[in-house]
Amino acid sequence: MALNYTININGRLLDLGKVRVMGILNVTEDSFFEGSRCNRRDDIVARTIQMLSEGADIIDIGACSTRPGARSVDEMQEYERLRDALKAVRDIAPDTIISVDTFRAGIARMAVEEFGVAIVNDVSAGAFDPTMIPIVAKLGVPYVLTHGCPQPEAAKEDSKNLFGSACLTSATANPVKQEETDGDIVESVMRFFAEKVQLLRDLGHKDIIIDPGFGFGKTLDENYRLLANISMLKQFDLPILIGVSRKSMIYKLLKTTPDKALNGSTIIHTTCLLQQACNILRVHDVRPACEAVTITEKILQQNQKA
Repeated sequence: MALNYTININGRLLDLGKVRVMGILNVTEDSFFEGSRCNRRDDIVARTIQMLSEGADIIDIGACSTRPGARSVDEMQEYERLRDALKAVRDIAPDTIISVDTFRAGIARMAVEEFGVAIVNDVSAGAFDPTMIPIVAKLGVPYVLTHGCPQPEAAKEDSKNLFGSACLTSATANPVKQEETDGDIVESVMRFFAEKVQLLRDLGHKDIIIDPGFGFGKTLDENYRLLANISMLKQFDLPILIGVSRKSMIYKLLKTTPDKALNGSTIIHTTCLLQQACNILRVHDVRPACEAVTITEKILQQNQKA
């Protein structure tokens, strides 16, 4: 159970009053969690079938890793990887809701116009490509704003892009301004979203989803301070996406590795769910996330009856 919101998915409304699970499909070679990497068509098909069978509502496909130290992927490489993955997913599950994880406006436009992708998930919140927000507003698709993502090497390249959209160079791009990282992390995140949401609304964009960006540009303590105050984000009256699955804020605290961070991920998911501060869970492990949703919904229902 979550606060009641709907978003427009290819002309029909998706109810986010029921928490939705977004399964991660990485068509990359170096995403931080090895178990999520799919480079061959057979692997992409198998993982998609697995996630859908376990209850995924949305498949989030990314072809350019944004983890710290990730190898650079230029726009042509990202395009080719995504095109093949989108074809594979559409062939086996034509009606599945697909989200594209990209910071490049041209890639987002291609995915929406050629493959009917329903959601653009931009970790940079429009900071790496100055044309992203105007293009998403024109496309009219739901847009995920993420706080604090550090700039990947691919975004630093000032080369000619495949679709004519120029990504910012390292000298000019700065997704989180210095003054926003000073002081309290909760206040910084709130200011960031206030500015970005207003920018989108000024362009007439309606379907906005906010992601606090756990693990992006934050210390371990800042991640947990933000988590402890996650209900503050409800002030924006917008759907909230939580993406903590197997991240370093879990495995570093527990002194373990990403492949052993499932239990910690589920604990954080449950924390957000019980506070009704989550509408979408972005996860590597779909079945445990769906089970967490089912159990917490039952608890919240009983609380309402009391």
